[in-house]
Amino acid sequence: MQDYVYPSIYFSYSLFALLAGGALYFFVKSLKHGYLGKDSEEPKYRMLHDDEQPEVRK
Repeated sequence: MQDYVYPSIYFSYSLFALLAGGALYFFVKSLKHGYLGKDSEEPKYRMLHDDEQPEVRK
């Protein structure tokens, strides 16, 4: 009879590390792009401002 305790523990801790690393990667990426800074609402207001302007037709 084989013992499968250690492979399952290694697999689970590897999976947790992968998920934590991914979350940390996207958190740092969002900080670099300004999604969590003081100007985080600026793209929303710019989009609303663009919708209010009339279209220019040729």
